[in-house]
Amino acid sequence: MLATIGSAIGLFAATNIDDIVVLTVLFLASSRGKPRPWQIVAGQYLGFITLVVISVIAALGLTIVPDEWVGFLGLIPLGIGIWTLIRGLRRNSDDDDDSKITAVGLWGVAGITIANGADNISLYTPIFRTSAPSDVAIMIVVFLILVAVWCAAGRLIGTNKAVTEGLERVEHWLVPAVFIGLGLFILIESGVIVRLIEVLA
Repeated sequence: MLATIGSAIGLFAATNIDDIVVLTVLFLASSRGKPRPWQIVAGQYLGFITLVVISVIAALGLTIVPDEWVGFLGLIPLGIGIWTLIRGLRRNSDDDDDSKITAVGLWGVAGITIANGADNISLYTPIFRTSAPSDVAIMIVVFLILVAVWCAAGRLIGTNKAVTEGLERVEHWLVPAVFIGLGLFILIESGVIVRLIEVLA
């Protein structure tokens, strides 16, 4: 059991280290108004549980979305980033509202979590497939506990006075840049753009 817990902790950390950056940015924006902390935490849980469910179903030999098209989920953070950037450009740079990610609520956070979870699915699926049901249950419980730890870490960093003061001047650029970068990374890394071009050609 201890070995399973240790493996689950390592697996979670390896597949969710990038989420710390996303959560930090979300909580940084939350300190200015939106999204609200409960929306970030609930959205993170909703998105992560969805990833786990997809992994379990895939481990059973079923496919919900063809692997080659999962990368299109990168359009979610990309769209949110572009929307936030446009809103920022339309307003005065010293307006506090610039830093609010008004396009992100509970469902937006969940969507970002799912879009950023292709590596989760690709690693969880074979491990779930080759593990005993009891071990899978233990791993899932550990994962859910660690989601709370990740959210707490993101909030601690994102609402830290030194951090918020240091990022105050670039926040209205940092927030959309993180989401646009994440969206482009998912689209490019997954290869869906190349496949789409091939299909259209």
